[in-house]
Amino acid sequence: MKYWKKLSENGIRTRIARALDQNVDYRNKTILGVPASHLDEKVFYGNAAFLKDAPFLSTMIHNPNHIGCHTLGESESFFAGTQEIEKELISLIAEDILNGSADGQDGYVASGVTEANIQAIWIYRNLFIKEYGANHDEICIIGSEDCHYSIPKAANLLNIKLISSKVDHNTRSVNKESFSKSIEEANSSGAKYFIVIANMMTTMFGSVDDVSMMSDVLKSQQIRYKIHVDGAYGGFVYPFSCKDNKLDFSNPEVSSITLDAHKMVQAPFGTGIFLCRKGLIDYVFTDEAAYVQGLDATLIGSRSGANAIAVWMILMSYGPHGWYEKIHILQFRTDWLCSHLEQKSIPFFRQPFSNQVSIESNYVSQELAEKYGLVPDTHDGKPNWYKIVVMEHVTVDVMAPFVEELEDNKKKLKGES
Repeated sequence: MKYWKKLSENGIRTRIARALDQNVDYRNKTILGVPASHLDEKVFYGNAAFLKDAPFLSTMIHNPNHIGCHTLGESESFFAGTQEIEKELISLIAEDILNGSADGQDGYVASGVTEANIQAIWIYRNLFIKEYGANHDEICIIGSEDCHYSIPKAANLLNIKLISSKVDHNTRSVNKESFSKSIEEANSSGAKYFIVIANMMTTMFGSVDDVSMMSDVLKSQQIRYKIHVDGAYGGFVYPFSCKDNKLDFSNPEVSSITLDAHKMVQAPFGTGIFLCRKGLIDYVFTDEAAYVQGLDATLIGSRSGANAIAVWMILMSYGPHGWYEKIHILQFRTDWLCSHLEQKSIPFFRQPFSNQVSIESNYVSQELAEKYGLVPDTHDGKPNWYKIVVMEHVTVDVMAPFVEELEDNKKKLKGES
């Protein structure tokens, strides 16, 4: 581990205080040209004594703007201290968690994976247009039907086609024949350049795509492509639960990866991570942002530095070994749930390295789903599945009564005595 080392509470506070000292101080320095300031002191009191022991809240009060992508070099100098922490966070995730090469990736803390997925597709659309003279109707996004809704949103925003490959109902996987057929049909209708979405744990099922199969098919058909990994759920789980991870930067087929820190990391909502190999983010530089030091290559533009600080604080509080232990505790709880569902002959889907379990809706009444906060695969009509995500608060003590009620519910639904 190059960047990820567990820090004490005092070590975290000291580092963030030092970073804030390196940022602009609107109170003690005359700043006339920046359309920003600390949070309004009529509402948010900035001199409260407790703030010295609350680095995240203190960062919010200071209100640093992390506009731009700090791994590229030059950024807004007014916020250099906290931007450096974000840069370290990006290196930590890209290199220490996702096996990237030293200084081989760019990235930033986005508003979430919806933005980050759109950022990736935007990059590849522009790459195909600039490098190969592609027309919009020659560019195609392809992924499984279990892909996140941000993918069709990106297709709509960027005016490019989207093809969804069917998945097996029970395994939630895209088979080679289905994927190959989807590529052939798109190619025959004029698609020449493919943006491939590979899932590292889908939103509904926690299923993981076979990226090696995908790249083999694309190569066999001599297709130009870029592979983007959507790790919204799995980015902070799968690399720790699966030793044979093909969905990281050690795989040369993978060009970009996104993660959501506001899911498994329990950071504030509006906190995603976008990562890509060096040179790719250059395709979305906004030259018109000339007044921004270092220009801007992000979809969102201005963004709060506090969210980056929050993720850094959480990961540094755990350290790599503490995080590994946390994920394996969640795996143990998920194993417990699955073993009890098997004992009671209740069908479910679980990717072996995932902390998500999806139960067929035929075994779950609406009342039971509402009581335990289960999430359906659709709110439009009758669901096919209900999912459980084993998080920090989802302990065995919480799941045990649910499993018992689920068995009783099964008997009622099946007309058993």
